[in-house]
Amino acid sequence: MKIGIADTTFSRINMGKIAIDELRKISSIPYERYTVPGIKDLPVAAKKLLEEKGCDIVITLGWVGGTQKDMFSYIVLSMGLVMVQLLTNKHVIDVTVHEDEAESEDELLRVAENRVREHVRNAVDLLVNPKRLQKLAGTGQRQGYPDVGPILK
Repeated sequence: MKIGIADTTFSRINMGKIAIDELRKISSIPYERYTVPGIKDLPVAAKKLLEEKGCDIVITLGWVGGTQKDMFSYIVLSMGLVMVQLLTNKHVIDVTVHEDEAESEDELLRVAENRVREHVRNAVDLLVNPKRLQKLAGTGQRQGYPDVGPILK
């Protein structure tokens, strides 16, 4: 069993380092890291990690700027990652931070670190403890911000 971690040089924080730190805290699953320039490079990085490096799941770590052009790049990334999942029949967990989703850099840093750490836990659960995720179904889990909780009737 191996986890792929694909990150970018465009990110404003070292998301790969955070992911590796969290993975080491919660498991002994080996990992392979692959760093690329930007988010549109992540789909091929994910595919290489799955097909050439023998990873069973990949976590992609992307940072999206605040312009409309950046949003179009995110759409391309998202479509590419879906294609990789369908072509390889393996999960790719997209961990993306959008520059415009926080009021301050401090808040953006907190959101990014939380999102990376929570999705690393999700990836590990998908591999070794999928029943944990089933128990969380419908509970309003959210990565990066506080959970919103379920709608109770």
